[in-house]
Amino acid sequence: MIELPLVFTSGILGSSHCIGMCGPFALAIGSESISWKANLVRQLIYSVGRIFTYTVLGATAGFAGMRLAESLPSMVNVPAMLAIFAGLFLVYQGVLATGLIQRKWKKANLPCLSGSILKSFLSGRSYRDMLLAGVFTGFLPCGLVYAFLAMAAGTANMFAGALLMAVFGMGTVPIMVATGLGGSLLSIASRKKLFHAAAWSVIIAGCLSIGRGVAFFGTDVHAAESACPFCHDGQ
Repeated sequence: MIELPLVFTSGILGSSHCIGMCGPFALAIGSESISWKANLVRQLIYSVGRIFTYTVLGATAGFAGMRLAESLPSMVNVPAMLAIFAGLFLVYQGVLATGLIQRKWKKANLPCLSGSILKSFLSGRSYRDMLLAGVFTGFLPCGLVYAFLAMAAGTANMFAGALLMAVFGMGTVPIMVATGLGGSLLSIASRKKLFHAAAWSVIIAGCLSIGRGVAFFGTDVHAAESACPFCHDGQ
């Protein structure tokens, strides 16, 4: 999957979104730390929990795409349609992030209801609490995550879908960890440059997804799967 480096870079954009919505989570994790090293360990365990959730969701999306492709008539190329949909969604999210276009509506300032649910885990001292906090945080609503889940569904493969979302999750780690450590590892100017590069990575990944979907239209999906060692069981 040639998009994986772009997916990783796009994770930076996802982490910026997380910081904007529930950034205090990362800060709360370090509140019980006795040193920056202990805080770093807690932040990394928290990130492992988030990546686990993204990976499971990616595998589920890939499986759902596979079953959907099998259940619909053969003349409907479901993976191609999902790839195009995911690509359009990604391009839209990326263009919004670059500031080239503006939303016509404003987001409501609703309280982050997950805060009360995660509070006990975030303030916990055990590594298990950190892991569970990350697992639950991975389910928070995010348009960019939904777009990449659509791309994972377009792979019509559990392994490929899980890998795609795991790489996305790993891309969110650096800035989230930096925020949890006090935000001193990256200057505001550096963050803006990273976010801008990540936004364009999202756009490029979306264009590649659209191109793959268009190229797949009119092809024999079952023949393509038989030629791919990861898409069948060898029977």
